[in-house]
Amino acid sequence: MQLGQTQRSSGRGEAERITGYDVRLQRTRAGDGMRKYIIMGIQGSGKGTQAKLLAERLDLEHISVGDTFRWNVQHHTKLGAQVRRSVAAGELVSDDLVETVVHRRLSEHDWNYGFIIDGFPRNQPQARYFLESYDLDAVILLEVPDQLVRDRVLSRRLCSQCGVDYNLIFHRPATAGVCDT
Repeated sequence: MQLGQTQRSSGRGEAERITGYDVRLQRTRAGDGMRKYIIMGIQGSGKGTQAKLLAERLDLEHISVGDTFRWNVQHHTKLGAQVRRSVAAGELVSDDLVETVVHRRLSEHDWNYGFIIDGFPRNQPQARYFLESYDLDAVILLEVPDQLVRDRVLSRRLCSQCGVDYNLIFHRPATAGVCDT
């Protein structure tokens, strides 16, 4: 099965087989209420890819904390400057800053049928904060063999100009070493 392909099986709800993971989700329809999901996994496990696929399939808003940080860094915002300082110092972005960004993003309420968030929470304090603020329908954990993750992470490239994330295994630029955007 290729990355991102899904395979349906019968049963209650809709069981999806997504790149080797079983995830039981209900398709969102008007009147069914909002769906709120978190997708978790180590770097390189495919959280962003799978979140995008699920968001499209279930009509959810995909909220990526990493994309939010990258956008702010690229656009030289105050938040971007804080993120840049943390990264330059070899540190993770502080829990307080991450929580502020997530809260601000979710307060936009542009997620009519719900959301799937990736890149948050990263630790127990962030998880506690999130669970105190939002009711979740599910947490999706992606478990990927170590060698596959290692291969994916080592093949990543990030354009220093626009921030596009390339993967030399699945998403090569048209011209080697030159950004497509």
